[in-house]
Amino acid sequence: MDIDVTREVLETLHRLAAAAHPHECCGLLLGAPGSPRAGEGRESIVAVQESANVDPDPAIRFAIDPLILLEAHKAARTGGPPVLGYYHSHPTGKPAPSVTDCEHSTGDCRIWAIVAGGDVAFWRDRGNGFDPLAFQEV
Repeated sequence: MDIDVTREVLETLHRLAAAAHPHECCGLLLGAPGSPRAGEGRESIVAVQESANVDPDPAIRFAIDPLILLEAHKAARTGGPPVLGYYHSHPTGKPAPSVTDCEHSTGDCRIWAIVAGGDVAFWRDRGNGFDPLAFQEV
């Protein structure tokens, strides 16, 4: 299934990746309030929630601040934007899941956006890896 992504989100992802370089940036992909949850119907990414990369080695890995994640899920339960997935950058790699990314695949069907080399690619977490997603800029 394809997804929709706003131009503002794409521009923000590029800006955050450039600002974090040579470290990985990371954060959350958010839908519009009331839109389908991850994996349910056509999803539209309309915003990002930036997080500090709290991994001890942010040049080669990322970890989203657990407090940011918890607050976003709490907000979604009370009518805020649903958490559709996560984003991070690969400062020296490609916009495709790395071996480490695949090791962290959980099967939660969330979207992963990976920013690298001036491109953004979107992936669906399937538990044993990721499926590529086509996206339409809206």
